[in-house]
Amino acid sequence: MKIAVLGGGSFATALAFVFSKNCDEIVMLSRNPDVCRSINEDHRNSKYLKEFTLPQNIRATSDASDAFRNVNFIVHSIPVQASFEYLANLSTQIPSDVPIISSSKGLHATTLELMSDIIPKALGRNHPTAFVSGPSFAKELMNSCHTAIVVASVSEKIRDDVIKLMVSPSLRVYPTSDVIGVEVGGALKNVFAIAAGAVEGLGLGTNTMAALVTRGCSEMTRLAVAMGAKPLTLSGLSGIGDLMLTCFGNLSRNRTVGKRLGQGEKLSDILASMGEVAEGVATSAAAVKLAAKYNLDLPIVVAVDDVLQGRLSVQVALENLFNLPQQGEWDGLFPMAESSM
Repeated sequence: MKIAVLGGGSFATALAFVFSKNCDEIVMLSRNPDVCRSINEDHRNSKYLKEFTLPQNIRATSDASDAFRNVNFIVHSIPVQASFEYLANLSTQIPSDVPIISSSKGLHATTLELMSDIIPKALGRNHPTAFVSGPSFAKELMNSCHTAIVVASVSEKIRDDVIKLMVSPSLRVYPTSDVIGVEVGGALKNVFAIAAGAVEGLGLGTNTMAALVTRGCSEMTRLAVAMGAKPLTLSGLSGIGDLMLTCFGNLSRNRTVGKRLGQGEKLSDILASMGEVAEGVATSAAAVKLAAKYNLDLPIVVAVDDVLQGRLSVQVALENLFNLPQQGEWDGLFPMAESSM
């Protein structure tokens, strides 16, 4: 069994490690020659997670034809904003019958598309796909910390195959057909993680953080349901589970962005100092546009975007949220159900 992993970042490396437990050959496709050399010669990713030794059955290449030769599955771990161009450039080399397992989370800033939209559009064809999501920091996967995630696909066979490829004594994988719910949860949790970091950066307490996470889950569910998702999906691992991880976990890049904003740093300086992409920055503006498209009120999403765009300070954005008109806790959560009552 051969797996090609697109990308050489921390999560791509962690997924290569996860798949190496059940597969014969893992080939990481990276444009960085130093990363390829270090993986092949030193069995370490010299740029990300370099403290971990990689198994012998993981190697790296910059040659797509090498990566895709006799490949059984392709794992996509490229940032969402770069995914269309990346996949379009490889469209003639990616075998049309080889499933793509995407771990990329976010909304495209311009088109507002999810990865389930981007993949077929970039390849110019319908393509077998699956989407993995859930509370899973790369470093903890490398340490084989006990983790539970979700795989979403419209194909039951692909779901079953992915589970067999990923499951291990330290990793449980739950199947679902709700691709939209899983993707929206994975995208929006990054926006709320920025807000959570800002709460910590301001030095506020656990009361504030708990309120943010709970109301964030409500906003996430409203948008997902409007887009066609099942409400229960957002109460699971790819929704509230991933939300809790990124809002409370110190390893979250998006949370780090928010924390530094709360401490008074400029966004441009924060992003310039980071080695990897914080997807929530681009996703926030896209989520605001989607909320307008579906006529939804998502005040936390809007507040995060206002801060990121420099329209409001973190403190003023928080004050505005707490000065909103009072309403019922569940107002607007299930508008279709409410209209039929």
